[in-house]
Amino acid sequence: MPANSYPYKGLSTVEVEESRQKNGSNAPKQAANNAWWEALKDTVFEPMFLLLVACTVIYFSLNQLSEGFFMLGAIVLVSAISFYQDSRSKKALEALKAFTQASATVIRNNKVVELLSEELVVGDVVVVSEGELIPVDGKLLQIHDFSVNESILTGEAFVVYKEVDSSENNQVFHGSLVQSGQCVFETTAVGSQTRLGKIGASMEQIKVEKTPLQLQIDNFVKKMAIVGAVIFLIIWGINYFHSRDILGSLLKGLTIAMSVLPEEIPVAFATFMALGAWRLMQQGVIVKQTQTVEALGTATVICTDKTGTITENKMELYRVYVFKTNAVLNETQWKQDPAVELISTAMWASESSPFDPMEKALHEAYQHLATTDERPDFKMAHEYPLSGKPPMMTHVFENGVGKRIIACKGAPEALIQHSKLTDPEKSGIQQQIADFAAEGLRVLGIGIVDSNEGSFPEKQEDFTFRFLGLVGFYDPPKHNIEKVFKQFYDAGIQVKIITGDNSLTTLAIAKQAHFKNTSPPITGDELMKLSDKEMATKINETSIFTRMFPEAKLKIINTLKANHQIVGMTGDGVNDGPALKAAHIGIAMGKRGSEIAKQASSLILVDDDFGKMVDAVAMGRKIYNNLKKAIQYIISIHIPIILTVALPLILGWAYPAIFTPVHVIFLEIIMGPTCSIVYENEPLEKNAMHRPPRRMSDTFLNLKELSISIVQGLVITLGTLFSYQYAVRQGYNEDLTRTMVFTTLVVANIFLTLVNRSFYYSVFTSFKYKNNLLSGVIAITILILGMLVYVPLFASFFKLSPLSGTQLGITALTGFVTVIWFEGYKWGKRKKWL
Repeated sequence: MPANSYPYKGLSTVEVEESRQKNGSNAPKQAANNAWWEALKDTVFEPMFLLLVACTVIYFSLNQLSEGFFMLGAIVLVSAISFYQDSRSKKALEALKAFTQASATVIRNNKVVELLSEELVVGDVVVVSEGELIPVDGKLLQIHDFSVNESILTGEAFVVYKEVDSSENNQVFHGSLVQSGQCVFETTAVGSQTRLGKIGASMEQIKVEKTPLQLQIDNFVKKMAIVGAVIFLIIWGINYFHSRDILGSLLKGLTIAMSVLPEEIPVAFATFMALGAWRLMQQGVIVKQTQTVEALGTATVICTDKTGTITENKMELYRVYVFKTNAVLNETQWKQDPAVELISTAMWASESSPFDPMEKALHEAYQHLATTDERPDFKMAHEYPLSGKPPMMTHVFENGVGKRIIACKGAPEALIQHSKLTDPEKSGIQQQIADFAAEGLRVLGIGIVDSNEGSFPEKQEDFTFRFLGLVGFYDPPKHNIEKVFKQFYDAGIQVKIITGDNSLTTLAIAKQAHFKNTSPPITGDELMKLSDKEMATKINETSIFTRMFPEAKLKIINTLKANHQIVGMTGDGVNDGPALKAAHIGIAMGKRGSEIAKQASSLILVDDDFGKMVDAVAMGRKIYNNLKKAIQYIISIHIPIILTVALPLILGWAYPAIFTPVHVIFLEIIMGPTCSIVYENEPLEKNAMHRPPRRMSDTFLNLKELSISIVQGLVITLGTLFSYQYAVRQGYNEDLTRTMVFTTLVVANIFLTLVNRSFYYSVFTSFKYKNNLLSGVIAITILILGMLVYVPLFASFFKLSPLSGTQLGITALTGFVTVIWFEGYKWGKRKKWL
């Protein structure tokens, strides 16, 4: 645990428990646990459930008790499957919710600790810094140039400065963003007792809009439901006209309605997205909304920061340039007085409790070099936060006898601009900056104010600094970054570096990381001077953007979006918030990311590993491709069920009621797990990350893909009708004919499941894909089919007859042939003939 550098001990363990018992904790108020009731209500109002109930009532009305009880069992089974799928999705989403809990820095038992914000209690002493969200309401104890944005409460997005000694302006509120500086405060209200908590109920009413894919799927299911209703009315009318039996006709109409309704599709969509998000979480990628999973597969551009994303973010003070002696010094030479002054001043210009890697490195270097550690003797009298273009920051420290240290660090260009330097001196410094940057070093300029008298100016730019020199930090590229870039390029995804660092340093690191770049970098200032047309062209052509500021980052994201790109953006700081929010996929860093970056993002990399974005994109593509396979399977297998039920009725064949609701519901029970469990578990195809991303506007099935599924379904229909006519011509009775048609359809279903695992590679290639659920579902299907055909009790109930070896061979061969032809199509596709 970090040492406590603050003058507060915080609550003890006993006091924490007492406060929790008295005032509660900061955990959000839980809604009434009605998940089961909601799931039950959703199930009861599903069209398939209602059709099953209607069929059950009719069977009992016709005194067909065994069929009625079977349908009751089917209702229980279908409901159980629905509950299971719903439970899997909810558990995945709950796990995601637990991982997205915010943390807080708290002083307890005289130690600084990191806790989940929901564990805070009244009386806790909390520390918040620039870029973080305040987790509770509290009263200020200590501030350093502290300001907040309280727009979440007031609706007015301006900076509010706070004062410890004020009775009216010394409160901070849950949900406010720390705009600058740092503060320590004592918690006064938690959970629903905070000001934000009291108005939080209205926020819970906000509904998330459906994604384009969801809308497309909903539209498709609605159209199929309308088709089912029309066919139902036609079949009911035809049968009633011939038989004048209203209940029998209604039963036949409901049979066809059940065969048309593709209720598996929305269930499959919800399952795929929720479990995909859960699988990503297992890999260290937290998806805050399952809709993001859909967008991942369409990403065309990834915009990434340099520091900590491409590089290790392990800043080490590597070299210093001492302006006074015009010398570049390595670590072994830093004990010289001018170097000690330079490094000490850089430390004073940093935060007292540093969290930035460079500031930590400066404190560590000072601790090794200083003969006497003066930090305990000085207190910060004033702080000028990081600001300006290019940015710099200034700290004013003062000890007990009135001695002041006014230290500044920041972009070297800023220090040069505000220091007394001659033109030749400026040229020499610029050359040294270029030399450092060419080595890939992160360079900061260091300055000090010699005058210790008078009041502080309003802006740090009003100081005149004495330029002391440069400090260079080395942050090497991550060991896997070259591989990551290659994987993005292979997947047809552009990568752009957007950084606040200078061009030379960024170019050096990009070269070391084997980053593809064919055009010179452009700075934020240069970019913002261009016209909209010039800017769009430049952003499209350029891969490296340097000295960027929030407005410029946001402009890049919006320009790429206007150019119909699907944009992912990584970020960790407050300044990244607008761009993260604007991107289709905002990507925050889990360890070093500010709270505002995490709030603005849609995805969090837990370990700050940019390589996990490749896994995330792959998961997005896998889920989308598997969902398409599931939907194409559903369409293909529904067509023969619909036509096999409808055609004998419409054409008046020998056995018009070849299938009854009990047969259709059995087939539905087979299809449900196949599409939403088996296909969800399919691995990523080996060519999936070597294809360009799909367009977000693409429909989930284009005309060609839909046509393929329809043709597959029609060919299987030919097979079932062939078995039908073969049985009739052989003089078989109705039960035996039904058995041959039913077996042909189930066999075709099994082979269709195998063949449609890939619409490109052969079934022999896809056999190598690991999917244990597939073999289990197929084995269970074959076992149940065998029981229905050869166990007299079941055969009698389903009105089936045992098949001879020849009859079984004919049905198996027919089912196989009606599906295996598609392997020829795939072969032609691989040969680029189709």
